[in-house]
Amino acid sequence: MIIFDNVSKKYGGNIGLTRASVHIKKGDFVFLVGPSGAGKTTFIRLILKEIDADSGSITVAGKDITRLSRREIPELRQKIGMVFQDFRLLDKKTVFENVAFAMEVVHKSRKQIKQRVPHVLELVGIADKADRYPHELSAGEQQRVGIARAIVNQPRVLIADEPTGNLDPKTAMEIMNILEKINVRGTTILMVTHAKDIVDRMNKRVVTIEGGRIVRDEQGSYGFMDDFDYDSDEEVDRYVF
Repeated sequence: MIIFDNVSKKYGGNIGLTRASVHIKKGDFVFLVGPSGAGKTTFIRLILKEIDADSGSITVAGKDITRLSRREIPELRQKIGMVFQDFRLLDKKTVFENVAFAMEVVHKSRKQIKQRVPHVLELVGIADKADRYPHELSAGEQQRVGIARAIVNQPRVLIADEPTGNLDPKTAMEIMNILEKINVRGTTILMVTHAKDIVDRMNKRVVTIEGGRIVRDEQGSYGFMDDFDYDSDEEVDRYVF
């Protein structure tokens, strides 16, 4: 589903990634971890074709995106859903309207929207909140809306950037249960996180980046990454939704 083959990226004299190779298969659930400045943001921006690799190749959903033209980028991004730490909901739209907006921007019909949005809201457990506005929701409920919006167009890949970063532990695990349910239904999930407890508890595949290099790729926990000082300084850039 996502293949990095010997990918490198520099920003002037600063290293983003160095000869990174990883193969994320269809249906995988992968945690992307590492200290601030390690290269996690670069990894995601390359997948979204926000930046270009200096060398190597990147394949997403069977297509080599290093050769993608600018006019083909919107089609690529329709295959990828994004969930953010800070929710990024539209304050003046209801829950239903926030999720429907993601379908409107790709020109889905009103009939499709009316059929699909309630189904997705039910899936994430907020069907009863369809007429509420973001300020009327808890943080956990807002993140559920964010997830619904990200999956409403049935993306093949879901990228979650610190989706539990603003949530209490109980709510965080509820969100993780939703993500796991989505994954079981066939969506490939790549989750950026510094939440060691969640990584350990979920026992999924963990890809660790340090200094632009992939230093670990295996099933389990943070392991030797425990001593790193994780913080929220390295956030994924403000993607255009």
